[in-house]
Amino acid sequence: MSAGPPAAPVGARLPRLEDPRLVSGRGCFVDDLQLPGMLHLDILRSPHAHARIHAIDAAAARALPGVAAVYTGTGLAQFLRVLPSAGGMEGFNAPEHHALAIERVRFVGEGVAAVLATDRYVARDARELIRVSYEVLPAVADPEAALAPDAPLLHEALGTNRAFEMRIGSDVREALERAAHVVRGRFVNQRIVPNTMETRGAVAHFEPWDERLTVWLSTQAPHLMRREFARFLAFPEHRLRVIAPDVGGAFGAKNNPYAEELLAAALALKHRAPVKWIEERQEHMLVTSHARAQTVELHAGVREDGTLLALHYRLVADMGAYYHAITHIGPMMTAALMTGAYRIPYAATDIVSVFTNTTPTDPYRGFGRAEAAYFIERTMDLIARELGLDAVELRRRNLIRRDEFPFATPTGHVHESGDFQLCLERALERFDYEGARREQARLRATGRCIGIGLTTHAWRAGFPSVPGGKGYVISGWEKTSVSIDPGGTVRAVIGTSPHGQGIVTTTAQIVAGELRIAPRDVRIIHGDTDAVTQGNGTMGSRSLVVGGSATLLAARQLRDKAVRLAAHLLRVPAERVTLEAGVFSDCGDPARRVTLAAVAAHAFAGPQDLPEGLEPGLEATAFFEAPNFTSCFGTHACVVEVEPQTGEVRILRYVAVDDIGRAINPMIVEGQLHGGLAQGIGQALMEEASYDAAGQPLAASFLDYATPRATDLPRFEVELTETPSTVNPLGARGIGEAGTVAAPPAVVNAVLDALAPLGVRHLDMPLTPHKVWRAIREADA
Repeated sequence: MSAGPPAAPVGARLPRLEDPRLVSGRGCFVDDLQLPGMLHLDILRSPHAHARIHAIDAAAARALPGVAAVYTGTGLAQFLRVLPSAGGMEGFNAPEHHALAIERVRFVGEGVAAVLATDRYVARDARELIRVSYEVLPAVADPEAALAPDAPLLHEALGTNRAFEMRIGSDVREALERAAHVVRGRFVNQRIVPNTMETRGAVAHFEPWDERLTVWLSTQAPHLMRREFARFLAFPEHRLRVIAPDVGGAFGAKNNPYAEELLAAALALKHRAPVKWIEERQEHMLVTSHARAQTVELHAGVREDGTLLALHYRLVADMGAYYHAITHIGPMMTAALMTGAYRIPYAATDIVSVFTNTTPTDPYRGFGRAEAAYFIERTMDLIARELGLDAVELRRRNLIRRDEFPFATPTGHVHESGDFQLCLERALERFDYEGARREQARLRATGRCIGIGLTTHAWRAGFPSVPGGKGYVISGWEKTSVSIDPGGTVRAVIGTSPHGQGIVTTTAQIVAGELRIAPRDVRIIHGDTDAVTQGNGTMGSRSLVVGGSATLLAARQLRDKAVRLAAHLLRVPAERVTLEAGVFSDCGDPARRVTLAAVAAHAFAGPQDLPEGLEPGLEATAFFEAPNFTSCFGTHACVVEVEPQTGEVRILRYVAVDDIGRAINPMIVEGQLHGGLAQGIGQALMEEASYDAAGQPLAASFLDYATPRATDLPRFEVELTETPSTVNPLGARGIGEAGTVAAPPAVVNAVLDALAPLGVRHLDMPLTPHKVWRAIREADA
């Protein structure tokens, strides 16, 4: 039997199998869990960005009926380790980060005391009774200001606010000197908040009869969390179980072991009682990791013909007050992908990462890659404007050509394969770029402020193993086990962990495609470290690229074994066996047939009834790690209208052409793109986690932090191209982050194109109505 590519339903627009349960309210999230005798954890948080703690008076809180205990950082430090962080990497300045502050707080929202009580409302009342004596210290919230010689020090033991510095890339000085034109600019990719629908939460329960600790956690990586919880608690990992029930979104913010979740586990152990902690929305805005927060100053060297010769960034990355586990990877990823989809012979980024009195930063959908795309795509429009070139023509001259793959960039990244021109030309055709420019000219003549912007983005997904700090490593491999039990039930046990991506459906489609059965007949097991022996979770658009590839390999191994067994039962050579609709047949005599369920039942018969050398059972396990990142790419184009009297921006049309490599379920792919585009447009036009000079957050609730509504978004026009990747057997490319990567520069380029006749040359995100209105007024003056 051939081991060719999987058949339908791969490629089918199948409705998501998980949706009926979720949309009918039958999901089970962390906060739905209720255990007998459960205690509730609440955290008293610092109102100051930087202050010394002189005293904590918790007597009134401890006396409140229903309060089980109150803890401070000093008390916890006697039995808890420091939090996992990027510290420990060579050349990194590594401050200690404790579950609760000891002696000093360094950002608004940092935990100062923890309350355990019989219900969450008593815990909250007790929290308000705790009195803390602070000595307020000078704070610094701006990363450039934090680099000044006289800036307040966050961590006096380090003697500096610099977290780490490094250069990624080649020497660019001589190339910049040779360039016919040197274009300079400064771009800010502002700090934003992930804002998942479900906030973070944890329930921890210690079972003394077998000395096992179970933690239910809203996480995207249960096995990573098991390892880090075991390390933090000094608890045997083999006695620790982590379960990710239904998870209401993550976007990268839930693959870090946070203080509150670790505290819930630690206090469940100490009190021998279940402990629940559920994050409030304002807490989410204050203490769940923020993201982006990068600024570049750039020099781009351009030849006379408009091709780029050299590019240099000075990148300042705001780490916040502490490292999280992989905070450092963001600016490193930005630097590695700084050349985008273009042939730039010389490129380098000098990274300066800085501690500030703000919430720590960590991944958010498009981590490092969205920043890189924003910077290079804004750079391309800046060059086009200064050289008097059309933005599309400049991109055509500089795109990596289809015959140049694999293409090694001067920053060390290798684009493994692709067809960047295909996406650009398909997008221009669908968008009718020339027609759009003519229509723009016609509308401008009537006084309307119309702009056109585009992005030709190239990034990477499905990462190999990634080092974190202090032994924190995210492995690049993934594992899947596929089995059929004697009753005929097909199961796939996967290490990836869904939280909205449709992984259950796409995994079922892959297995079903190999076994020629209906996807609804495949059960997917995930998110429980007792049921799934190992896995590396869902992040970085890796679930299909890596996890799906492991599933494909395991399903093929299982099918091949089933074919051998079916051939034995049919008394024909394996080459004559076909499999369709869950039935094996003899291709020479189709009437001779045996069902997959019957083969599975026979697989558990005694050895005397099995082919020689074939073990009982029907199960296969496969591991897969890609030799390189897969290249992800596409072109997005949009039309916007700006109302000069109010500064309001409306997106009139948005076209996205992205290469999926291979679409397992095009409908799910389009849904992923729609969600990412909404988030990317949100960053472009409205979202910002800003601080005042004293480190006080100015957007700590939805009253101040705007996110897009449906009425803010256009009807997206999405088209998929399929250029198979060379680094995984599915040929798949990541798509989950394409929207957040591509939308911000496309929208910003369009708005600035609209404002160009009014004299506005540059604006940093978010392009809020007030900011746009003020820029128009200042240009007019």
